This record gives sequence, C-alpha cells and structure tokens, in this order.
Amino acid sequence: MATRTLHLAVLGMTCGNCARSVERTLASTPGVIQASVDLQAASATVEYDVDLVKPDVLANAVRELGYEVPA
Repeated sequence: MATRTLHLAVLGMTCGNCARSVERTLASTPGVIQASVDLQAASATVEYDVDLVKPDVLANAVRELGYEVPA
C-alpha cells in the first residue's frame, strides 16, 4: 500500500460544523486513511492510498458539499 498526503485549500467554511462535515466526507471516502480539517487555515490534510483514490476524487467530494477547492 503506497500512501501520500494531500493538502487541500477549502474555501467557504464558516463554522465548526462546516469543518466537521468536510472531515467526515473525506474520512468516509474509500481509500482515505486519515483526514483532518483546519477551519482557521481553511485547509484539509488527507492521508490516502494512491491505489484506491485519486486527489481529484477527494477535491470533488469537498466541492459536492458546496465548498470551493482551488485547482
């Protein structure tokens, strides 16, 4: 299993519930080992298995929640 860490900017989060929603969504994505979201830094850090999930899938999962993930 090859793992990588991805750092995503997540724009549009305004409260702790927003951050928890993003974190839960990322953590429940198949292939994700660990996810954490920092509301103050407007960012997410995701450790994932490169054989099971791609960075675009993770960014799109956040976008589907209504937040912006710059390219």
